[in-house]
Amino acid sequence: MSFLAQLHQQLGLMSWPLILCSVITLALWLERSASLLWISLSGEQEKRQLRNNGNRYADVTITAPKSLILRGCKLLVLYKDSPKAMREDLASVWLQQQRRKLHSGLRVLTLVGVISPLLGLLGTVLGLMEMFKSIGESGDPVTPALLADGLGLAMSTTAAGLLIALPAIAGAQLFGLWADRLLDKLTHELNQCNLTLEGMPLEEAAAL
Repeated sequence: MSFLAQLHQQLGLMSWPLILCSVITLALWLERSASLLWISLSGEQEKRQLRNNGNRYADVTITAPKSLILRGCKLLVLYKDSPKAMREDLASVWLQQQRRKLHSGLRVLTLVGVISPLLGLLGTVLGLMEMFKSIGESGDPVTPALLADGLGLAMSTTAAGLLIALPAIAGAQLFGLWADRLLDKLTHELNQCNLTLEGMPLEEAAAL
């Protein structure tokens, strides 16, 4: 509690909103990192197993795949007797669902990245107003040291807002790129699976 009290004394009225923004940023960083990393590793592992089995997509219906890649392939294999256009529409709808899941929380990170500097700037303005009010009510002479201390405390909220905004905006962009790369791999694998269901040899589909 002493740390929070000290932080509140340094940042003033905007301390709690800035702390909330920092907690949200940290939580989303940890959640997105763990989620996307697990999806990447599990997808590569099960894809490697599929390659070792000779790309037998029909085998995915026997087990319960954990990775997104094989879950998407299993969905197509279950509807292998349907027309190709229907399977493509089914894959498109499924990919849209996965896109929303993979990009979950990224808009919140972007919003935090936009709001945090504004909160810091508002805290700075309020701090300056309070400082000049105290100087006006005080009968003591104004010294450069007094102004420096007051300005330093007021500007600390702007610095805190920027320190929160940088990882928030960077995280939103980096996790967005990571998610898009996973979706590209997923789309490519589903296209290969669909081609093999249409009768294309496995070696030719894998070489595309």
